[in-house]
Amino acid sequence: MVTSPMPTLRLLCTCLLLALAGCRSLELPPVQPIGTVQGAGAESPLAGSPVWIEGVVTAGLDGADGAGGVFVQDAGDGDLATSDALFVTGMPTVATLPEVGQRIRVHGTVGELDTGGGARLTAVRPEQIQRLGPGAVAPATLLAAPYDWEAFEGMKVVIVAPLTLANVDDAARRGELLVSFDGPLWEPAERAAPGSDDAVALASANAQRRLVLDDGRLEENLPTAPGPLPEGIERARAGSTLEDVAGIVDHRSGTHRLQLTATPRLLAAPRPAPPRVGGDTRLAAFNVENLFNGDGRGGGFPTERGARTPGDFSRQLGKQVAAIHALDPHVAALMELENDGHGPGSSIDALVTALNAGIAGAPWRAIDAGQGPGSNAIRVGLVYRHDRVRPVGSPATLTGGPFDALSRVPLAHAFVALGAGGRRGEPFVVVANHFKSKGCSEAAGANADQGDGAACWNPARVESARRLHAWLQSDPTASGTDQVAILGDLNAYGQEMPLRWLREAGWKDAFDGQPGAYSYRYDGERGRLDHALLSPALAARLRGAAYWHANADEPRAAGYRDPDSAGTPWRSSDHDPLLLGLELAP
Repeated sequence: MVTSPMPTLRLLCTCLLLALAGCRSLELPPVQPIGTVQGAGAESPLAGSPVWIEGVVTAGLDGADGAGGVFVQDAGDGDLATSDALFVTGMPTVATLPEVGQRIRVHGTVGELDTGGGARLTAVRPEQIQRLGPGAVAPATLLAAPYDWEAFEGMKVVIVAPLTLANVDDAARRGELLVSFDGPLWEPAERAAPGSDDAVALASANAQRRLVLDDGRLEENLPTAPGPLPEGIERARAGSTLEDVAGIVDHRSGTHRLQLTATPRLLAAPRPAPPRVGGDTRLAAFNVENLFNGDGRGGGFPTERGARTPGDFSRQLGKQVAAIHALDPHVAALMELENDGHGPGSSIDALVTALNAGIAGAPWRAIDAGQGPGSNAIRVGLVYRHDRVRPVGSPATLTGGPFDALSRVPLAHAFVALGAGGRRGEPFVVVANHFKSKGCSEAAGANADQGDGAACWNPARVESARRLHAWLQSDPTASGTDQVAILGDLNAYGQEMPLRWLREAGWKDAFDGQPGAYSYRYDGERGRLDHALLSPALAARLRGAAYWHANADEPRAAGYRDPDSAGTPWRSSDHDPLLLGLELAP
């Protein structure tokens, strides 16, 4: 008997038609929802296991040595605790990456990719990738900072809430911006005692509210334009806001970040005018950020801590002069001056000469403390307007204990304010101070960082505060006055023990009642390192206190190494100057 070939031929034709129609059910194995691969924890429950996943490519990262790859997202598994996206790694160049908007099916092994700084990113290292045609997924909408970024790892998101710019200093080199949800970040030790429950809670809230916006490139120092970062962002002030932020949630270099897929809209914060305070006598404090003038004759560059070239120093000096003239104080306490004497060729002499340039009568003068004060590479100083105040008596300095080797030697001098007809007011004392910094080199024992938020050298700063108080109680200037101002960079935030101790000893914080006051920004967080503490008698004459945010909110790019910034006060230092107004003239 002869068998008809028709059934076999009909079956072959049917299969061919199905294949041509796009039916892949006969050739593709089943996939797992990406949410089950991610899991609800920090690491995938399927690490080390082979899987098939399917989703839409939402973004690609080009990286050397196999660090590149694509983010793939599916429609979701219905579990809000699990992310619906992950990273497909091991594709070194953009040319090998599936296109954004392409639906792909991937077979590979699940792993936790080490992305630096302790960060781990759930990823699949592919063995097979099949392109299935175009596709799309909707982004998740974030109205506020999520409680757990892990639930969005790898996902496409749109942030509806405006983000506050906290730091742009890594924009040019790394293509990164630090931003925060719900307004600016505050240093916990400015608002609560270090180690307290309130400080710990604020630190935890800061960590949740922080986010890095990345330009979508893994390399640093790229010569090309900064990807989707807003134009001119490297010059934007902290406190500016960003809107229309969209990207992919990534986890690299120790922090969650958003790999931007579009350019956000920048709403730049304006530069503030110099503050105006009441009273007839104005006191100020300026950290001049290592004002070193080489050998004083145009040579000696690069300097030990400051300017690298004569041009750098000229611009640095011009910025300091612009800032001091804008605030127009009558006495200014200075920190981080080069400790090179007081005569011609010294750093402080160069500053006074520049302050007097073009002003009739050359009113600016400096207190000559003789040697030092102290032997540290940097020191404090006092400059004043001879037409508004007059020094009385001799300068006084405090050495020993924590001073000189750790905290810089304080300098105190008495002045009188001049009234109409040259009449003199009662003496008042201004003390310039610069306590030990939070740099932890050589810190040991109790002075080591205790992990409570006060950083290292805290006992040294507390001892500095105690000795300073005891010294001022002894009337070191022999002026007989109880009107004393402690001014300067105490390297301690408002609720750290040195400041708490001085307030408990009776000193009055000139910025009491100003919870929004700040003078410094570290790692994107605001706080006060620069302080004005007044004796009760002098506090009774206070008529106003203000910080001028000409520096802390400005990016490093606006500093004196930028030729375009010459002659401006912006970023004349990394600390904001403070200004006090007092009634002291007769």
